Amino acid sequence: MNPIVLLLLTALGPASWGSTYLVTSEFLPEGMPFTAAVIRCLPAGILLIALSHLLSRSSFSGKLFTKVLPTRQQWPGLLLLSALNIGCFQAMLFVAAYRLPGGLAAVIGAVQPLILLLMIWALQKQPPGRIAFTACITAIIGMGLLILSPVEGEVSGEQVSWDLIGIGAATLGALSMALGVYLSRYGRTNKTGPEQGKPTRNNSAELPLITLTGWQLTLGGLMLLPLALILEPALPTLSTENLLGYGYLSLFGTLIAYLLWFQGVRKLPAVMISTLGLLSPLTAVALGWVFLDQALEGWAMTGLILVIVSILAVQLAPWVPETFKRLRPDLKHNKHTRI
Repeated sequence: MNPIVLLLLTALGPASWGSTYLVTSEFLPEGMPFTAAVIRCLPAGILLIALSHLLSRSSFSGKLFTKVLPTRQQWPGLLLLSALNIGCFQAMLFVAAYRLPGGLAAVIGAVQPLILLLMIWALQKQPPGRIAFTACITAIIGMGLLILSPVEGEVSGEQVSWDLIGIGAATLGALSMALGVYLSRYGRTNKTGPEQGKPTRNNSAELPLITLTGWQLTLGGLMLLPLALILEPALPTLSTENLLGYGYLSLFGTLIAYLLWFQGVRKLPAVMISTLGLLSPLTAVALGWVFLDQALEGWAMTGLILVIVSILAVQLAPWVPETFKRLRPDLKHNKHTRI
């Protein structure tokens, strides 16, 4: 697949997650974050596993869909990834969405790329490139300007709700997502042999994409189910708006979004993946601007530009040296330069 097409498709995942704040506040029953997370994940996961099973039995599926059930060696890694990428992340996402304005939750979520880069630096001894590190810091500053500036609308500098539980949930969600991406790429290390100490992929990453996504959504949903049953009341009679909200989150915001996201996690550099996560808070702010009349001007608009430039800087950096080399073949370029 063309790298640019792959990048754009992967970006649709975090962009769709940014719509969770708007959909939760406008379309879902109040005060049921764990129930919302279960409804979002469990049906989508079961559907993907069923689809994977059907494809594995078809005569045209080839080898791509031959493995539906994880092996004994793959279960531990799969359970851990399900807990981080789905169980914890989705639970904290909805707790933050219910307790915080979408903009404030977005500011906190913007630290996720920086967390991932610091993990790779500390655990894999791979220091972040100047462009990536600067872009992450700039993006956090931009998100702060974007949300905390005194703008007109529902979320403004004077009206931000500093709910400690919501802030803690948003922070834990960002940490969970960063750790989930890290373990998907550097899940374990070789302990013996000539490759001792070098990172290798989590065993569960060997599963076909549809199967891997389906199992993570199913297991993550099952982990959240007891919390929904014990801590929250039974679902009320659902209105048409409620059904549309749940349906959108389950189909577009989960099934399709996670398929695209996990495909990108497998194939794109971790630095690119980390900054694509900024599209989630950026989308949350943009939707608030369009649908909730949260005007952007002055410092808020400056913050929006900073975030967009930060994302573009990291995504375009790998192609800049090659392009510059074609323009100036007389100059030498170091292909090992980190971005």
